[in-house]
Amino acid sequence: MSQDIVADGLNQIMNAKKARKTSVVLKKHSKLLRNILDLAKESGYLNYSVNGNELTVEILDLNEIMSVKPRYTVAVDKINGYVRRFLPARNFGFVVVSTNKGLMKHEEAEEQNLGGCLIAYMF
Repeated sequence: MSQDIVADGLNQIMNAKKARKTSVVLKKHSKLLRNILDLAKESGYLNYSVNGNELTVEILDLNEIMSVKPRYTVAVDKINGYVRRFLPARNFGFVVVSTNKGLMKHEEAEEQNLGGCLIAYMF
């Protein structure tokens, strides 16, 4: 376990998926991790609930969810290059971008002409 709660949480979800489990309980979570999981929940990749200090994540239709390390700061015109690097195909999954307007998918950031920091990707 490192100091990066987001990377640890996403790694625990991927490890549970590789072990063919349908759910995992995260003991450590943060607001940033919950916001990332909200985006995944909107896309139908997973479902989660908060029970006191624990976060229970149910894996639905997820292939991969990973943290981007190091967290690149990217201008809006350079986002597409990183999308090609992290995602296996066009229009398949999304990259989570932290902008000054909050967390959003890379398509929304390009529509609003916002650059930011790449946090995670999932498909």
